Amino acid sequence: MQHTQHTIHQSITLSGIGIHTGQQVRLTLLPAPADHGIKFQRVDVPDQPRIDAVAEHVISATRSTTLGVRGSLPISTVEHLMAALYGLEIDNLQVQLDGPEVPIMDGSAQPFVQALQQVGLLDQKTPRRFFRVVEPLVYKHTASGVELAAFPMDCYKLTVMINYDRSVLQNQYAFLHHLENFAHEIAPCRTFAFLSELEVLYKQGLIQGGQLDNAVILPDKTLEDQELSRLAGFFSKKGAQVQPQELLYNPKLHYPNEPARHKLLDLIGDLALVGRPIQAHIIAYKPGHAANVAFANKLRKGMLQRESLAMPQCDLHAQPVFDIRGITKMLPHRYPFQLIDKVMQIDARTITGVKNVTINEPFFQGHFPENPIMPGVLQLEAMVQTGGILILHGVEDPADYATYFLAIDQCRFRKQVVPGDVLVMQCQLIANIKQGIAKMKGTAFVDNQLVCEAVMTAQIIRTKA
Repeated sequence: MQHTQHTIHQSITLSGIGIHTGQQVRLTLLPAPADHGIKFQRVDVPDQPRIDAVAEHVISATRSTTLGVRGSLPISTVEHLMAALYGLEIDNLQVQLDGPEVPIMDGSAQPFVQALQQVGLLDQKTPRRFFRVVEPLVYKHTASGVELAAFPMDCYKLTVMINYDRSVLQNQYAFLHHLENFAHEIAPCRTFAFLSELEVLYKQGLIQGGQLDNAVILPDKTLEDQELSRLAGFFSKKGAQVQPQELLYNPKLHYPNEPARHKLLDLIGDLALVGRPIQAHIIAYKPGHAANVAFANKLRKGMLQRESLAMPQCDLHAQPVFDIRGITKMLPHRYPFQLIDKVMQIDARTITGVKNVTINEPFFQGHFPENPIMPGVLQLEAMVQTGGILILHGVEDPADYATYFLAIDQCRFRKQVVPGDVLVMQCQLIANIKQGIAKMKGTAFVDNQLVCEAVMTAQIIRTKA
C-alpha cells in the first residue's frame, strides 16, 4: 500500500448514461490538494454544493449507493468510481457531475481505472492516515444471513462469498490479496442482474438506463415470448432494437466467478466511504450495498471514536515543525501566558503541539501549592493556542492576525495534570473555515491518557493594517 497521498496530474472528463436514472451525465475528475479527500459536486444546481464521500452521507443503498446531505441534490451509483479511486490508492479528488448519477459506463470500474491511469497519479508527499483494525469487528443481518467482518492485518485483503441458490448462480467466492492487483483482477468485472427481476426493477423506476452492454443478464428462468418481447422493448436503444432472444445469451464472462468479483468491487467502493485507507482483512458473506454501508458506518464510527481518544503518534524528541521562536512569531501571547512549547506536526486540518509542565510554572504558586495541579482552564488555553497556530499557519503574514475564540463546547477534564507531565495536544478542523470562522476538536494527552477535550469555535481577525 502507498504511504503517501496521491491525486491525479490533470483533469479527466467522461460521459455516459446513469443505469438507474437513464440520464446522460458528464463526469469531470479534478486534482485536489493533500488532505482534501474525495468530494462530489453537482454543478447543474445553484450553489453547486459539495458532499464528502463518507459513510454518514449515504442516503440510500437500494441497488446502488447514493450520497446526499441536507440542502443538496443526491448523487447515486458512486460505488464503481469509488472502487476505482480506492483500488488505485487515490486519496484526493474533486468529482463534478452535471446530473444525478455517476455514469455506469460498461458496468465495471475499468473505464474509470483506464482514464485515471492515462493521466497518471501525482505523489503529494503527505503521509496517508491509515485506519488499522486492532480487534475483530463484525456486522450481521440475521434475517438475510449477511455477515461482514474485519480482522487485524497490516495490509488490505478482501474475501467475498456469495450464494444466490439459483441454478445459474450458486456458490462463488472471490478474493483480493494485494491492492495493486485490483486494476486487472477486479476492475473489469461488471454488474449483473437476473432475468426474472428485470421487469420488477424497471417498474420500480430503477435500471432505466440498463442496456445489454452495461450489465450481465443472468437467465435464471424461462420467460414467455410476450414477457421477453416486453423486456426487449425496455432495453432497446434509440435507433436500434434488442431482439428477445438476446436477453437469453450472455456476453462472455471475463472470469468464471465474475459475479463474485463484482460483489468484491462493490464492497471496495462502499468501504472506501470509511474515509481512510484500511489495514484489515475483510471477509464478507452475501454482501450487498445496504450491508456494506452499514459495515462502513460501523468501521468509521469506531475509527473516529478511537482517533478522538488516541494520543497523536509523534516522536517528541524529533526536530519540531515550529520551535518556541517560530511560535512566538505567530502568537501574540507572552510569559506567563505562552502555553505551548513546540509544534511537532501540522497539515491543512490537524496540528500536534506540546507543553512541558514544570514546577516552575507561575500558576503553581497559587493553585494548590501543596498539591500542584495545572488548572483545567489553562489546559484548555494551551489547546486553544495550539488551534490558533493551526488556523494562522495557512495565512500570509500570520503575525498580522489574531484568533479569538467564540465558543467552547463539550469540554471535559479527565485526569489531573501535574509537574513533570508532558501535555501533547491535537486540534483537528471538523468543518471547513468559512468567513474566518473555524470549528475544531481539541484533545490533550499525558502518557497516552486523555486528560482534556473540547470542541472550539474561533474567528480570525486582522489586527494590523
